[in-house]
Amino acid sequence: MISTKGRYALRIMIDLAEHEADGRIPLKDIAERQQISKKYLEIIAKELVEGKLVSGTSGKGGGYRLIRKPEEYTVGEILELMEGSLASVACLACAEQTCPRADTCQTLPMWSEFDKMTHDYFYSKKLTELL
Repeated sequence: MISTKGRYALRIMIDLAEHEADGRIPLKDIAERQQISKKYLEIIAKELVEGKLVSGTSGKGGGYRLIRKPEEYTVGEILELMEGSLASVACLACAEQTCPRADTCQTLPMWSEFDKMTHDYFYSKKLTELL
């Protein structure tokens, strides 16, 4: 399940894309337009900056902006930054950990196929498709 953090991160990214011609966008403006708590957006924006999806500057004239063009972002990269693995089952969440039953698990192929469909879907969606 995608949390509010992931959904709100998408909303921030969409807002920044829609207003990129305005330069750096103050978080209070995004909070007002998106009707989301500024305090919560601060947490999300910090992670977006740390993940190098946006840049942020504080002080007068500060705010946030996209680092790349909107069409260069995928929904998948934004969601994975905020949510971590989008794997549907724990045994697929981390490639380094293999389930001791992987060789005999009758449901693993189904989960693998489902995860591939989910991954491919989110990574095929560009931020610009949500504008």
